[in-house]
Amino acid sequence: MKLKPILPSLREKKRYIAFSVESSSLVSFHETRREIEASMQQFLGDFGMAQAGLFFMKDWHKQQGILRVSSKYVDHARASFTFIETVAGHKAQVSSLAVSGVVDTLRKGHFGEG
Repeated sequence: MKLKPILPSLREKKRYIAFSVESSSLVSFHETRREIEASMQQFLGDFGMAQAGLFFMKDWHKQQGILRVSSKYVDHARASFTFIETVAGHKAQVSSLAVSGVVDTLRKGHFGEG
């Protein structure tokens, strides 16, 4: 028996956040991802992380990336960026550049892709 797909109106809405890392030295995608996840874990806890639905897109260019999060947790994700002080042992600051409901908009605007 095949299950029916969930109606679009019942699906969880998601938003994409473009972020940048300002650091004195280059940091990798994996190091940045680890720090953002740890910051959100500390800020939201286990249950909040599960509900936020955090997912990192593979876009990484010039210390900038994109992550996907539930629309209800956009402000929480952006607030957790402020708690990040170091990335891979180097002093760093993570800031959000833009929020969009369509990932292609962020790719065109911040990565020059389409």
